[in-house]
Amino acid sequence: MFERKLTKKITVGGVEIGALSPVSVQSMCNTKTHDVEATVEQIKRLRAAGCDIVRLAIPDMAAAEAISEIKEKTDMPLVADIHFDYRLALAVAERGIDKIRINPGNIGSEENVRKVAEACRKRNIPIRIGVNGGSLEKPLLEKYGHPCPEAMLESAKRHIKLLNKYDFDDICISMKSSSVPLTIAAYRLASGELSYPLHVGVTETGTAWNGTIQSAVGIGTLLSEGIGDTVRVSLTADPVEEVKTAIAILKSVGLRQGIRLVSCPTCGRTNIDLISLANEVEKRISGIDRNITVAVMGCVVNGPGEAREADYGIAGGKDCGLLFKHGEVLGTYPYDRLCDALIDLIEKDV
Repeated sequence: MFERKLTKKITVGGVEIGALSPVSVQSMCNTKTHDVEATVEQIKRLRAAGCDIVRLAIPDMAAAEAISEIKEKTDMPLVADIHFDYRLALAVAERGIDKIRINPGNIGSEENVRKVAEACRKRNIPIRIGVNGGSLEKPLLEKYGHPCPEAMLESAKRHIKLLNKYDFDDICISMKSSSVPLTIAAYRLASGELSYPLHVGVTETGTAWNGTIQSAVGIGTLLSEGIGDTVRVSLTADPVEEVKTAIAILKSVGLRQGIRLVSCPTCGRTNIDLISLANEVEKRISGIDRNITVAVMGCVVNGPGEAREADYGIAGGKDCGLLFKHGEVLGTYPYDRLCDALIDLIEKDV
């Protein structure tokens, strides 16, 4: 197992980030924030999927003013995504937002930064400095020639210094890029030099299939090195899919408990429809809230051994399969009863 890096702690609407707190899962609504009903409904769906913190786009004052009503209808910790207009940050701070995501360098003069820092300090609202490889400041691009980890870290440090100048240090950092190698390198560099909690993610990863792969590689690599205090998977998909993917990544590196499915790839030895069986088992166990491992194996080569290591398992034979529980064979069932027998066994033990 790996050792997580100790970072400073911030608190976002009751959710602790950093200081070895559990790695939280974030997502972002794709509704129009001023449409309160649609936004609150999506927040409910994200909560049901396991989301801990939700970010909202604040492109105008109508969106900022909607925060008051949204906060009345949900206790989900909310982050305001602010660009360019510092007055939007002041407006959401007054309306009870739990965290603000800005780049201090793109909201105008230092006086604007001072006003935002003071408003957030007064209300204990953390600020995430969101560095993005695709929108680095022009002087940094001229200095380094292209987006690189060093340029991204320098950007983060500049913004940290700007906030610190106005006595604000309740900060979280992100170092995102659409390039997985650049993202990994930037976070490694930041983790080595900064003590602030890190919001980890790969940005603009694409559709659900491609984005899941890129996010798993990027986020999973960093988490397995002990880097990362909160995560967001960015997909061109229903935000609920972001949450599901993030939780699966956390489970895969041992940072989140819950039900885990192990199933083997098919081969010529398989004598049951393993693909359909595994998909059906995955679907039916998805709502079970237990810290267990379930194995669905196709043949006698790896099947019995893997199934015995799991809490519950199936090992396929010829048009039938063995049912296991903690290494003990409970019986042989025909193929069309295997899934029901497995689910009945799991639910019986709840």
